[in-house]
Amino acid sequence: MIQPGYTGADHRDADFPRDGGETGGLIRRFDWSATSLGPIRAWPQSLRSTVSLILPSPVPMVTLWGPDGVMIYNDAYSTFAGGRHPRLLGSRVLEGWPEIADFNRHVMQVGLAGGTLVYRDHHQVLHRNGYPEDVWMDLNYSPILDEAQKPIGVLAIVQETSGRVQAEAARRRLRQTLAAQVAERTKERDRIWRNSQDLLLVIGGDGVLQAVNPAWSTTLGYEAEALVGRHFQHVVHPEDLEAAAGALLRASRGRLRGFECRLRHKDGSWRWLSWTAAPEEGVIYANGRDITAEKEAAEALRQAEDALRQSQKMEAVGQLTGGIAHDFNNMLTGIIGSLQMLRRRVGQGRTAELERYVEAAVGAAERAASLTHRLLSFARRRPLDPKPVDIAQLVGGMAELLRRTMGEAIELRLPATEGSWPIHCDPNQLENALLNLAINARDAMPEGGTLTIAAALREVRETDPGREHWATPGEYVVLSVTDTGCGMPPEVLARALDPFFTTKPQGVGTGLGLSMVYGFCRQSGGHMRLRSRPGQGTVVELCLPCYRGEVRQEPAPAPGTGLGVPRTQGKEVVLVVEDDPTVRALAAEVLRDLGYRVLEAADGPSGLAALHAASQVDLLVTDIGLPGGMNGRQLADQARAARPGLRVLFITGYAGAAAALGFLEPGMALLAKPFTVEALGSRVRDMIKAA
Repeated sequence: MIQPGYTGADHRDADFPRDGGETGGLIRRFDWSATSLGPIRAWPQSLRSTVSLILPSPVPMVTLWGPDGVMIYNDAYSTFAGGRHPRLLGSRVLEGWPEIADFNRHVMQVGLAGGTLVYRDHHQVLHRNGYPEDVWMDLNYSPILDEAQKPIGVLAIVQETSGRVQAEAARRRLRQTLAAQVAERTKERDRIWRNSQDLLLVIGGDGVLQAVNPAWSTTLGYEAEALVGRHFQHVVHPEDLEAAAGALLRASRGRLRGFECRLRHKDGSWRWLSWTAAPEEGVIYANGRDITAEKEAAEALRQAEDALRQSQKMEAVGQLTGGIAHDFNNMLTGIIGSLQMLRRRVGQGRTAELERYVEAAVGAAERAASLTHRLLSFARRRPLDPKPVDIAQLVGGMAELLRRTMGEAIELRLPATEGSWPIHCDPNQLENALLNLAINARDAMPEGGTLTIAAALREVRETDPGREHWATPGEYVVLSVTDTGCGMPPEVLARALDPFFTTKPQGVGTGLGLSMVYGFCRQSGGHMRLRSRPGQGTVVELCLPCYRGEVRQEPAPAPGTGLGVPRTQGKEVVLVVEDDPTVRALAAEVLRDLGYRVLEAADGPSGLAALHAASQVDLLVTDIGLPGGMNGRQLADQARAARPGLRVLFITGYAGAAAALGFLEPGMALLAKPFTVEALGSRVRDMIKAA
């Protein structure tokens, strides 16, 4: 809206100002005669010069002329003026900006008195567009001098800084907010650091502890001063150092979860910790949870489970004892009788038939050794060891043991399978399960009957109707154990899998057999089904996932070949330590017959004395279970301390030999009793050759 003094017509000196953009044109057409300045032709040179100076400037500039402060400005100032342009042109400053009249009155007073004013980020509330708004400005005021060098007006440079001021204010508020949040988070972090039950740790990539929280004191007994600045190896268990170094390296490269190691308590005991860690700003932040109680509970549970499994094995072994003793007596009869006949024929001088009696005695002895080995292997305490198992091979290998368990009144049927269907489980546990089921079946057929053990392949599909909830899609081997016994009524069948439930007389069974078999199936990823009716027998099905990987065939122990072992050409010395005089004499005679020089001892101390007294010993052959307070392994260790590199052959009939020996070091070997003459000679020859 144009001010009343503006006519839009040209006047004298219409060429002034010659340029000046939009505002310059407005100045030329404005009727200045209605103002205290008068027409342009009457303007003094000082005013013309000032107007010519400000119009081309890109900086907002305004001239406040005369005592009234008449406003003449450039295009940049018109932008600053907003909706008040062009009404401000030619108006008095006090009337043009009435909301800041007092401020401008002061400006005019100072300027007309010859003074200057400078403001930075000066704040005012202006009504530029019809509403109040906060405006910040950099202001510079200086006097305009007339031809007599007296102040006649004020030149103002106005640069709005509202955007910058408001942005800085926002940044300040944000910084304050962030500072408050950081302070609160710091307090919260400090509270967590102080109160956490977990061990919190800041550690460098070099393994040096930089900070620990108070939980280290409550959990491990160390104050922070005793740990900070030290390497982690001072508190980590020696056996865990290598793994801890690897975990630290992984944590420095990314997030680490679930690493477990042992840390030493101040009292010398060890605590298990499970660690989570992540790198940040050149260090590693770690959180350690004390899992010692969980480890101890898990170990106690494992030992209880092992003991329970072993008790089940021994219960089954006890059930086998009668039948095996009968068969063993038959084998001993064959051995003793053949040897007696051999002695009789030698006494009679009838040597033509000696070979027949020798072969009969050896054959009976080998059958007894095979049966003993099978029984000891079954009864041996060992950890769970899942591996690929060929069902047909395992059941076939148990056939003789199962027949002896059943007795003559029960027929054992093992139908041939059409193919090989391996599963992945602990073979020892599967043998235990089958033997328990066979014994249950035998007890259910006191008058005799038939026990059938068969295997079949079954495929379970996602879309199969009535698919059991436990069965994920895939192929399963179904191993069924079927008897023709008395069967079970519904109320007994419903509780058959309950632990400690039994219908046998007190002291005969524990009631854990079927529940252990069921647990074995579930741990192997399968299931067990039980069907039975009174008078119609019982069917137990073990459904186990089929394994499609490679199955390694376990080689069966080779029987004696009867091949001779060549005599040695050297003068090697073998020390034989065995408490059984018969075995010791036999081993010594065999080795002498093969050309070795043999030293003999009946116990550990006398064997060690013989070793020290001899100038040469090339091989130590020792039983594991020796009298005299020193077992075979202890003898071997002391012998090797005296003669480093001495080779040692352990001979034993003990089922738990591996556990008693511990780790077999290089240059050590094991030969199980009973052994053949050829096996002893070959093993001794091979060990001495390898020296």
